[in-house]
Amino acid sequence: MNEMKAVVVDPDAPGRLALHQVEIPVPARNEALIKVAAVSVNQGEVRYARDWEPGHPIGWDLAGVVEQAAPDGTGPEQGARVVAFVRSGAWAEKAVVPTHSIAKLPDHVFFEQAATLPVAGLTALHVLEKGGGLLGRNVLVTGASGGVGVFACQLAKLMGAHVVGLIRREENRDIVMKSGADEVVVSEDGSAIKDFGPYYLVAESVGGEILANVLGALESDGICVSFGNSSLQQTEFNVRAIMQPGRAKLYGFIIFEELGTQPASAGLSRLVKLVSERKLHPRITVEEPMEKVGEIARDLMDRKIAGKAVLRW
Repeated sequence: MNEMKAVVVDPDAPGRLALHQVEIPVPARNEALIKVAAVSVNQGEVRYARDWEPGHPIGWDLAGVVEQAAPDGTGPEQGARVVAFVRSGAWAEKAVVPTHSIAKLPDHVFFEQAATLPVAGLTALHVLEKGGGLLGRNVLVTGASGGVGVFACQLAKLMGAHVVGLIRREENRDIVMKSGADEVVVSEDGSAIKDFGPYYLVAESVGGEILANVLGALESDGICVSFGNSSLQQTEFNVRAIMQPGRAKLYGFIIFEELGTQPASAGLSRLVKLVSERKLHPRITVEEPMEKVGEIARDLMDRKIAGKAVLRW
């Protein structure tokens, strides 16, 4: 039988996502075929599904077992436990992945933990590294209770930063504190973050009024890395917020572009090592079978899910 179950765009399904029968993909020479055990859900995938045509495959993050090693001999061997990043098609029983986007897993790292790492973990890692050395620096993480935010707080703390987390809901304070934040600010517009600034680096994912306010809280050589717009709001800000500090910068970040200069496997291996050593802790707040994909997608877009949502086969 040459078919499998996979999540694809379905305009008639909840969240425009549903399980359909599709053909099992055939790997190219530099690709491994992976039997998927768990995936995680990101806002980007769900948002793009609103515009993609019916039948389009979905999913970026996966963890599972190599069923067929790459024909060119690169990458993990058959039977290896792995985590991987793909441009589409992760939410399926099987997926083909270029070997430069795969990292091996030790036995004591669960598939569910690993599945949270590719987009959220890699984004947090690459965003923070835009600031260079963070030892003793003030770092602000907006959307700090979200998937990327939780990783960013932990990683910034491991890098030696003083970490401030910005959230909208008081009930998420504990999540952010346990993720390594030294201070937590609860605010709809972000104006209160100035009490703990200025900031050398801001990991910004909300957009709108919050982005405008954090730009005015940068150090003279600080950088605001904008990697999302979960508020879905336009941002208006005074250009002097960037000009006045002197060398402050606003950096537009897209993880797919960043991985064009450094393979996903490199960052994933670093993150897996930290999880293995219990220095990095994926925060999974929702874990459901794949059949719940539409429901979970809607909750994520409504910003009802803190941490990471994981789906498993």
